[in-house]
Amino acid sequence: MRKFTGNDLVVASHNAGKIREIGKLLEPFGINVKSAGDLGFEEPDETEDTFAGNARIKAHFAAKSSDLPALSDDSGIMVDALDGAPGVYTADWAETDNGRDFVMAMTKVQTLLDDKNAAHPRKAAFVCTLCIAWPDGHDEIFEGRAEGQVVWPMRGENGFGFDPVFQPEGHDVTFGEMKPEEKAPLTHRAAAFRLLVDGCFGDLS
Repeated sequence: MRKFTGNDLVVASHNAGKIREIGKLLEPFGINVKSAGDLGFEEPDETEDTFAGNARIKAHFAAKSSDLPALSDDSGIMVDALDGAPGVYTADWAETDNGRDFVMAMTKVQTLLDDKNAAHPRKAAFVCTLCIAWPDGHDEIFEGRAEGQVVWPMRGENGFGFDPVFQPEGHDVTFGEMKPEEKAPLTHRAAAFRLLVDGCFGDLS
């Protein structure tokens, strides 16, 4: 497992919220976080059919473009009864001509589950794969999961994406009903970051 030893890290994202979240998580290590957007990098095409594959594309592109280590993530929701769909295509299911419509995407999932007469509980998992890549081509991969079930109707107005229909294991409310501080430690991204920190940042002072 390669350790991160520099001071600067590029976050391979143009999402301001994700960049702030990652910066906060890495703040204890005194790392200067830069974003691919701030550096003027284009977003590469995500052509793989796995979370790890797409995370690697983004991280390696940013690492080579900046000559600095780069961190990316790829994430989505996998529904057991839909054979893991939407999976890596989670965001694509929400795409419209006017931007992303996750109410439409959540409704599509529910309709497909009803069409299949899928049994309850309708098990699902949020998955987040992180890739940290170095300019020399080396990378490390970490996957975090949040297990739970898809519920209907949508509940809660907090969070984003599929949060209003995802009820994590051991809880009777959805991510959309939780306060941010309640949801944060339960997420797939938090699980992946714990592995990343242990693997690559854990012994930094």
